[in-house]
Amino acid sequence: MQITAVSVPVEQIQADALIIPVFEGEKEARFSASTLYDTGEVSGKSLELTLLHNVGGLAATRVLLAGAGKREKFDAAEMRRLAGAAVRLLKGKSVKNIAIALEGPAAVAPFASAAVEGALLGDFEPDRHKTGNDKKSVVSFTVAAPAFEGLAAAVDYGRIVGEATNYARDMVNEPGNLLTPARMAEAARVMAAEQHLECEVLDRDAMQKLGMGSLLGVAIGSAEPPYLIVLRYKPAKAEGSAHLGLVGKGVTFDTGGISIKPADSMEKMKYDMAGGAAMIGAMRALAQLKPPMPVSAYIPCVENMPGSRAQRPGDIVTAMSGKTIEVINTDAEGRLILADAITYARKQGCTHLVDAATLTGAIVVALGHMHVGLFTNNDSLKDRVLAASKAEGERMWPMPLDDDYRDYLKTAFADIANVGGRWGGAVTAAMFLKEFAEDTPWVHLDIAGTAWLDDSKPFLAKGPTGLPVRTLVRLAMDWRD
Repeated sequence: MQITAVSVPVEQIQADALIIPVFEGEKEARFSASTLYDTGEVSGKSLELTLLHNVGGLAATRVLLAGAGKREKFDAAEMRRLAGAAVRLLKGKSVKNIAIALEGPAAVAPFASAAVEGALLGDFEPDRHKTGNDKKSVVSFTVAAPAFEGLAAAVDYGRIVGEATNYARDMVNEPGNLLTPARMAEAARVMAAEQHLECEVLDRDAMQKLGMGSLLGVAIGSAEPPYLIVLRYKPAKAEGSAHLGLVGKGVTFDTGGISIKPADSMEKMKYDMAGGAAMIGAMRALAQLKPPMPVSAYIPCVENMPGSRAQRPGDIVTAMSGKTIEVINTDAEGRLILADAITYARKQGCTHLVDAATLTGAIVVALGHMHVGLFTNNDSLKDRVLAASKAEGERMWPMPLDDDYRDYLKTAFADIANVGGRWGGAVTAAMFLKEFAEDTPWVHLDIAGTAWLDDSKPFLAKGPTGLPVRTLVRLAMDWRD
């Protein structure tokens, strides 16, 4: 999709369809719309979409009145949803060239960026492997707004972040037979070369030499070899001493191992690498946006299979940190690979860590599909992440991590167990990771309930959401020591 910005009067905007946000309780008198308000056909309620044809006095062929809800509640997140819903409606009608008019208080950088992100996210479809010739897509999207300083930069920011989010969504959407750990590593190499990032891929031998027994234990049941992807961005001149480390779970397919999952919905377990894909997507964006701090990403990639050599419940492995782990449940594998990746990130000099993982079904029970569960050992870093998530409309909810929860992970046979029983499953999973973050400021994002949509939304297709790419990019871009 071609993305542009123009500063011309609304009447002169060239497009097959022009999106006009309209607010609840505020009658839009232009475009012969008054009658539509009087009859109740248009009310301005959130995501209400009304398409008008043959509107006189406009260069645009059609006008789409897009409900923005109450003006006082309208923010960048709502703009993103509005743009996505509008693009999806228009694309379904084979409209190729779309523009959106930002007027009044909406003519500011955050809304311009959000509109572009929403358009790109809304245009995405998970149909790469369909062979029909009836696929529809938008050719161009134009942000029309009165000229203001930073308009072009805001539109470019939205394009970069939107494209990076869709890059991650495409990766998550790939089935396990097409996206193995090796192919995920190769995709990262290609992206890094294109975006001028450093890329290092550790193979099994390298990880064995480093003592990554926790990560490698998960991989031994699969014929597919494991890899640890490392991506590094280094600014020309770093500001401050912080070095942000992004750690993402990269289980390209998860059967559960010997503790095998039920067959129902197991096909979705291709999305168990969504955290890793988000980190690669975030690094793709940061390479172009160039934050003033170094950022490194660590993505452990494995396939969790019940092969003849697979680890068994009751096995004990030694993590890179030197801690021993009793594997009670082989389906709690994400925390095992993240443990060694977190330790490696710390040893590589990262001063602050954020991990993202489709880690537990328990977080879905607790928060549903609305919020990411956020766990932390550092309130200052938590506040930074929450501020970034709020700015980007990726909702997160702080969860408890009291020291008492560590008792659930006690075992007589090793330093720690990889599961803690039935109660507080999302919390005990985070507590396990905290053991390896040690005293490094760290935030864990459990995205199991938010990385995938089982049903489409007006503004987003069914399937991967790309979350939390936008939050991670915002975190790095807004970081100040």
